[in-house]
Amino acid sequence: MTEHAPAISTMRTLRFHEYGEPADVLRLETAPVLEPGRGRIRVTVHACGVAPADWALCRGLFAGDLPRGIGCDVSGTVEAVGEGVADVEVGDLVFGTADFAGQSSAGTADRAVMDRWFAVPEGLDLTQAAALPMAFSTAYWHLARLGLSSNHTVLINGAGTTIGYAAVQIALIRGARVIATAGDTYAQQLRDLGATVVGYGDGLADRVKAISDHPADIVFDTAPAGGALPDLVQIAGGDPKRVLTCSDIIAAQALGVRDSFHEDPATATDAERFGAMPEFAQLAAEGKFAVPVAGTFPLDEWRTALKISLTGHAHGKLLLLPGGARG
Repeated sequence: MTEHAPAISTMRTLRFHEYGEPADVLRLETAPVLEPGRGRIRVTVHACGVAPADWALCRGLFAGDLPRGIGCDVSGTVEAVGEGVADVEVGDLVFGTADFAGQSSAGTADRAVMDRWFAVPEGLDLTQAAALPMAFSTAYWHLARLGLSSNHTVLINGAGTTIGYAAVQIALIRGARVIATAGDTYAQQLRDLGATVVGYGDGLADRVKAISDHPADIVFDTAPAGGALPDLVQIAGGDPKRVLTCSDIIAAQALGVRDSFHEDPATATDAERFGAMPEFAQLAAEGKFAVPVAGTFPLDEWRTALKISLTGHAHGKLLLLPGGARG
């Protein structure tokens, strides 16, 4: 039997009814509250992250039934529990991912159905919790595919991105030596974490060679600008199979570099992506792990978040707060 808080029939949700540029097709509208199916829960959303992947969905990536919502990363309070769910109760605080499969609404709404969730540990703010799921899981999975170990020297290209920043911390926590490429925004924070920071751009391989007496064992590329893969292969001792990119997919194919799509992410289990999430959420609660938050906005100011995101220079996670107040 499904467990419910007091019933509410409608909610605000940000979604699209046709494909196109997100500013043109997204609408903040009223829609029926969705029921959580078997193995799902519904939350009152505190915060939801938006990202370039959402804009790609608006343009037709993974096309499917419409209307469709956006926003994957969610935190909130459980208000309905579907059949077969035994690990949470109404009123619990959770964070995780919104269920996109066959749903007409996702995380950017007053209420969201979730397919993966984790308890919010004491001391972890709900807004910070909402920044964690996809940045952490993406970084963790890619580093696992590269075979990260404590005796590795790891180069993270684009360490100022949310995924890159998470990857630096994961590698350091696992005992690896980390070289990070980053601009001025997060350079000092990365140094404070324990990474060796070098500037990105032309001459990257030479700059890394000047500070490291041997090639990087593994290289993870998260930089959205692209163009660095030839240098990254050189940094990896000339072996393109020691380099994995989640951003420069086209160039990777030409160079023999591994990329997210050809690593077959469909085969990744929840344990591979999210198994360590409780561990790192606890670290986040203790101030030992974080995904940078660039800005928070009430749900009706979604266009401001979109505009910042489309610049490609958000410098952290952008979060919508359906409750209305800025975090």
